[in-house]
Amino acid sequence: MNTLKTVALMAVLTVLLMWVGKVFGGNQGMVMALIFAGAMNFISYYFSDKIVLAMYRAKEVSYSEAPDLYSIVLNLTQKANLPMPKLYIIPSDTPNAFATGRNPHHAAVAVTSGILKLLNKDELEGVLGHELSHIKHRDILISSIVATVVGAIMMLAHMARWMAIFGGFRRSDEDSSGIFELLAMIIIAPIAAVLIQLAISRAREYSADEGSAKITGKPLSLASALEKLEAYSKRIPMDVNPSTAHMFIVNPLKGKDILALFSTHPPVEKRIERLRKLAYAY
Repeated sequence: MNTLKTVALMAVLTVLLMWVGKVFGGNQGMVMALIFAGAMNFISYYFSDKIVLAMYRAKEVSYSEAPDLYSIVLNLTQKANLPMPKLYIIPSDTPNAFATGRNPHHAAVAVTSGILKLLNKDELEGVLGHELSHIKHRDILISSIVATVVGAIMMLAHMARWMAIFGGFRRSDEDSSGIFELLAMIIIAPIAAVLIQLAISRAREYSADEGSAKITGKPLSLASALEKLEAYSKRIPMDVNPSTAHMFIVNPLKGKDILALFSTHPPVEKRIERLRKLAYAY
């Protein structure tokens, strides 16, 4: 269901891009913006793992340095039929985790030192199963494609704003419908694009929760982990770059006043409710 929702939202996003391109000046402007945004996100796609791991001072660990963590991930990758990712520990007391990498063969899973202290073995399995599901579903690739389309829409809207200021859309002065189209493109389209991007991010979180339940067979363990992580994220805020907040298993920006509509994560309460329903199914 969440996969179908992702496909539908990406289709809507593509239609939105085509409409913005038409309003801006036909296919040529749309293609140019798409190529430029694609080039930027292509670089991000290939190097984002190194950038984000360095940003949080994550240290790669081996089996001898973190035998329990390594054993859990190795067991889960065998169940999920995935290659063994690189493992990293972030020196932070705030319990959290994320996965990164452009594909299953170039993937990394990072956990904070705080999560290793907080969760028991079953709960940690649930969290790591969630992150491995992101890798299995190629969510980094999906988010990069979405970011490319959203970036192109934002770029066209920004260019249109300046062209309107300097008279680039004078032809619309005699056409009221053209003026409304231009205003919608400049104001509404970027907001709609971002909201669709965030909705896709929330759908991928639900899918990763379900994926964890399938890999581990313990949906209630992940539900218990999410309860603990949610509580501790409020008590011990994590200093993160907002652009990377979507990567973490629970929103590290909790405690800051963010409207649910503009959140990269679905409410933890709903995630737990879904996991409990899955437990009945199992």
